[in-house]
This record gives sequence, structure tokens and C-alpha cells, in this order.
Amino acid sequence: MSNYTKEENKDFVSAGGEVLLFTIDNVVYGIEIKYINEIIGIEQITVVPRVPDYIKGIINLRGKTVPIISVRRRFGQEEIPYDERTCIIVLEFENGEQAGIIVDRVREVTQAKPGEICSTPVNKNVNTNHYIKNIIENSEGIKLLLNCEKLVMEQ
Repeated sequence: MSNYTKEENKDFVSAGGEVLLFTIDNVVYGIEIKYINEIIGIEQITVVPRVPDYIKGIINLRGKTVPIISVRRRFGQEEIPYDERTCIIVLEFENGEQAGIIVDRVREVTQAKPGEICSTPVNKNVNTNHYIKNIIENSEGIKLLLNCEKLVMEQ
């Protein structure tokens, strides 16, 4: 898996780029489009014993085993029943590894403009959510841009 470098982040902040927006508990999050492989509906998830509770299990996606992560559980939130808008965003990393994340709703793909992107505030007295890479702020509100690699790969 590639590590997202500070230099790549500077490039995104200075140049902008496409972002897939989705919601969890009415909060808008984004993922850079370069990580998105596809979006699928909720499928039968096979539970894997003795894994952290945010790992829901695995699915078979066209012959490939893909781990599925609940973003709600990863963020320490309660699960809610799935509905017709709940879906899995299948992420793919540079090394070809895939992982799926369960989100409440996918909203849209949008262009994040350079002037709208800023770094997360750093406050030594507050434990900043390290899954958030940047903040996108525009007339439509604030969106939290996630660090996919930390979200999926960190223990």
C-alpha cells in the first residue's frame, strides 16, 4: 500500500481535485476520486471471527475477497439498520488491494477547488480525528476529506 505523503497532500490542497461525497449520521465526508473503484449496494457479508468490531466481514466481489469496514463503527458510532440508500464504496489502493466501506448515503462527485481546501486544525489539547486529512469549505458547507489509508489500514 502506498503511504499518502505530505507532498501529495500539498498537491491536492494547491490544485484541488474530484471528491466523492457521502454521509454518515448527517455529516458530509469526502474521498478523493482516485481511490474509488466502484459503488455497490449492500450484499451478504460473511462475518469473520476475532476481528475488530468495525470490520463487518468480507464479500466476494467478482472472485476477489474484499474486507468490509463500517465507517460508523470505525468512528465509534452506533450502527443503524441498512436501507435502500446504504451502500458500499469499494476503494482500491495503488498496490491493487481493495476494501469496502459502508456509508449511509452517497451524495455526488464534486470538484474541490484549491481555495476551498484547508488542512485540519491542529490543537495539542484536543485529539484531532486523524482519519480526517483535509477540510473542504464552500457555500454548500463543510465537508471532511478522509485519509482512506488510515481509515482502512490502521489498527
